[in-house]
Amino acid sequence: MNKNNTAFHKRDFIEAVKLANKEIYTYINENLSLNDYSYTNSVGFGGDDSLKMDLIAEKIFIKYLDKFGNIYSEECGLLTTNKDYTLVIDPLDGSNNFYSDLPYYGTSVALKYNEEIVAGFVTNLVSGIMTYRVFDEEKKYFSLITMDYKDKIKVVKTKLAIFERAYTYPKICDKLSLLHIKFRTLGAVALSLCSAIDYEFVLYGGNIREFDIAAALYICKDLYIYRSNEYLFITKNKEKYDLLKEIINQF
Repeated sequence: MNKNNTAFHKRDFIEAVKLANKEIYTYINENLSLNDYSYTNSVGFGGDDSLKMDLIAEKIFIKYLDKFGNIYSEECGLLTTNKDYTLVIDPLDGSNNFYSDLPYYGTSVALKYNEEIVAGFVTNLVSGIMTYRVFDEEKKYFSLITMDYKDKIKVVKTKLAIFERAYTYPKICDKLSLLHIKFRTLGAVALSLCSAIDYEFVLYGGNIREFDIAAALYICKDLYIYRSNEYLFITKNKEKYDLLKEIINQF
């Protein structure tokens, strides 16, 4: 990587990601209308019918981030290919939660350089907290409400695991229940993966798309990570890593 190129725009880039998320957060909390919940009958690049709010969020991200690299978004796909950097964006992680007024949804932005992810930002649009890591620096937490950094309260003991799309894997669910492992399905993959350190583990099964995972994987790069064609899980516990790997390889 060209370190000089990285250092040249890093501060401006981080600020732009903050401002884009702030504008989306403000729009949802102050300017949202019933029309924003409507489906557009337009299938996005990720394969889902796009909400109007998906497209609004994407437009905001493009406005702030287009100058830093190519845009590769869940809704519009790849825009331009002539820049060194590419932004991998999920403009609204947990769209179904948003539509159903279930307060667990956010955004995900990863920065890629020469096919390597070098920065990740995942924002919870309900709490207003953005978690990010850039260029191998320490993970940081930023509040869109105060527009300032905050300290993370660390809970050493965890009681729950997250199993996204658990409803499609009943045999694994049964196995986890037999082992008395309590888990939840929350419906926003990037948010759940990003917060893996707070849980026993986060397991995701099904169609693994770069938009869902790129930023969170980079943020959690210091944890135990397993990925196959069908499964991805992250945990801070080596014993849970070995156990879960054994379980999913049974089915």
